[in-house]
Amino acid sequence: MDVTISTLGKTIAADDQAMTKTPEEWLQEVSPEKPRGIFKLFLGYAPGVGKTYAMLSEAIRRASRGEDVIVGVVESHGRKATAELAAKLDRVPPRKLEYKGTTFEEMDVDAILARKPAVVVIDELAHTNIEGSKHAKRYEDVMELLEARIDVLSTMNVQHVESVGPTVQQITGVQVRETVPDWVMQRVDEIVLADLTPQALQKRMERGDIYPVDRAQRALSHFFRPGNLIALRELALRQVTGVVDRSLDAFLEKEGTQPAHTVRERIGVCVSSNPAAQYLIARGSRMAQAMGGDLYVFYVDVGRDTRPDDQKTLAENIRFAENLGGRVVRGTGGSIADGVAQLVREHHITQVIFGRSARTGWQRYLYLSAIQRFLRDAPSVDVHIVTQEAR
Repeated sequence: MDVTISTLGKTIAADDQAMTKTPEEWLQEVSPEKPRGIFKLFLGYAPGVGKTYAMLSEAIRRASRGEDVIVGVVESHGRKATAELAAKLDRVPPRKLEYKGTTFEEMDVDAILARKPAVVVIDELAHTNIEGSKHAKRYEDVMELLEARIDVLSTMNVQHVESVGPTVQQITGVQVRETVPDWVMQRVDEIVLADLTPQALQKRMERGDIYPVDRAQRALSHFFRPGNLIALRELALRQVTGVVDRSLDAFLEKEGTQPAHTVRERIGVCVSSNPAAQYLIARGSRMAQAMGGDLYVFYVDVGRDTRPDDQKTLAENIRFAENLGGRVVRGTGGSIADGVAQLVREHHITQVIFGRSARTGWQRYLYLSAIQRFLRDAPSVDVHIVTQEAR
């Protein structure tokens, strides 16, 4: 009897405790806290396709459903429709910073963290922050907010993806200065393509919907040429496909409906201090992403890159490779061919990319001899010879 009474007392006490729980506490029990925020990116292929408008439209829909949504930063660029949408959402005031005698406004990351919204809207992911900001780049601000379990809606054009930069420069002649490392794209949970046909985009430009009319004609004859827009749109579609494929692979692996890959492609890119090597690295990165493989970047030191300028460009190439998620491997040897062959064996590389810049005379002969020597000494491997142009 004593045991029964004791148990009953515990039961009643437990029931009383349960009845005192708040709705938020009950929700926490049935919906455990997520490990990090969800990162949703609205990707476009050129200014004016509607990325920011689409992002704000979703933010307003989510706010209307009761989610706590705020604006961290939105760049309207003088577009009335965008400004009107942004005004419908609460905004965290920007942080003011003095730089070289001028006052600038940047997103206040700490204020957003203190506010603890469910969702924050952050435009132009590739933006470089003013000196004195908490982080150098806006995507670093986004990463901190995601770690704080805050969902982020953001925007970016495809030319700001670092591995795409060299290709965009080849297509348009424009070197993109502000870029986002490819590992950031790997972190994207959801992606939306803000799409518009090139013809419709040009019509918007002609009407002055994107830039003032006095700038529109110049833009239409340069960056907004039809060939440029078609190529950029294809690059954007590829990026979206890559994110969707990764999401599908992760789902199938979680569900156990897809057998584990027994062999992954391993792409090895051979680089030097030549600035054009970044084009090769970007090419290798796209191949690795398309195949679901791994990217390796090889540098064999044969004692040639001794000048300070060579060391500087080599360091830039290596940083570029690391930002694209490549594994950089350094080697030494009596010749580049021998060194690369050794690295291919050690890292079980399945495909190798060499650059072709020497086309005439003695240099061309030496280049072809080195390739022949590599093919003779290396294990069975596919070899790609890619033309590279120094920038």
